[in-house]
Amino acid sequence: MFTFLKAQAASLVASAVDFLVTVLVVELLGIWYVAGTVIGTISGGITHFALGRNWVFQAAHKTVPTQAVKYLIIWKGSLVLNASGVYVITHYGGLPYLYSKIITSLLVGFFYNYIFQKRYVFR
Repeated sequence: MFTFLKAQAASLVASAVDFLVTVLVVELLGIWYVAGTVIGTISGGITHFALGRNWVFQAAHKTVPTQAVKYLIIWKGSLVLNASGVYVITHYGGLPYLYSKIITSLLVGFFYNYIFQKRYVFR
């Protein structure tokens, strides 16, 4: 249970980075919200990998390249799920992109990221 709580804390930090970058890119640079979501997700993914490896799963003793490749495989799925979810909820659901991003991030985080990182990337 403690690992799950640490994973959620790490996700919260990574999500803060993700959202901050997304909002800055979309609102200040005027980039399309789906592209902004992708850029934010990349930033959050890098943050989350570092926290997951060193703090959550305490897997720093294992080789970085192996973990990075595994993380990248899972992260690509996360990126597709996040970008698609934000697009579908915003475009078809009519919600502002930030609300769509919150909903999508929570669903992907709980039902995809945590499970695959624990059982595959950092085991």
